[in-house]
Amino acid sequence: MNFRNRICQTLHDEHLANIALLQRVGQLLAAQGRTPPDNNQAVQRLLSDLGSGMANEVKRHFDFEESGLFTYLDSIGESAIGIHLTEEHSMLRPLVAQLCETAHAMGERGFNAESWNQFRNLGAELCGQMSAHIQKEEMALLPLIEESMDSQTEIRLYQDYMENT
Repeated sequence: MNFRNRICQTLHDEHLANIALLQRVGQLLAAQGRTPPDNNQAVQRLLSDLGSGMANEVKRHFDFEESGLFTYLDSIGESAIGIHLTEEHSMLRPLVAQLCETAHAMGERGFNAESWNQFRNLGAELCGQMSAHIQKEEMALLPLIEESMDSQTEIRLYQDYMENT
């Protein structure tokens, strides 16, 4: 999908990157079941990708939406979606942090039965919740921003977001 609004396109691209990462998590969970994976190169790469970037990227993304986009939507009388998505952010933040912390630790030590079970449960929960959240943003938030935001607001908010990259 292509958006005219650079903010929408940037958030969309970030959504696609997160979906791809979550798909990799889901594939590992499905392939391994209850058996901890070997600490092979593909597992190490996935754990590194989770441990190094996801928590910071998700925080930056959520913070921008809450401080920039939802504030903008409030100003045009469209606060309901921001309230709903902020509630979801508050549930997703600890899941992301826990999964990323576990991934970082397991990247150094490898999995045992207990740590794999923890990772498996967190990963499954995050995959389900984050996928649903992204779908809501793709279907409701981004089109609303695309339709309603004037070019001056877009420029200002886009610059703010890019400066915090």
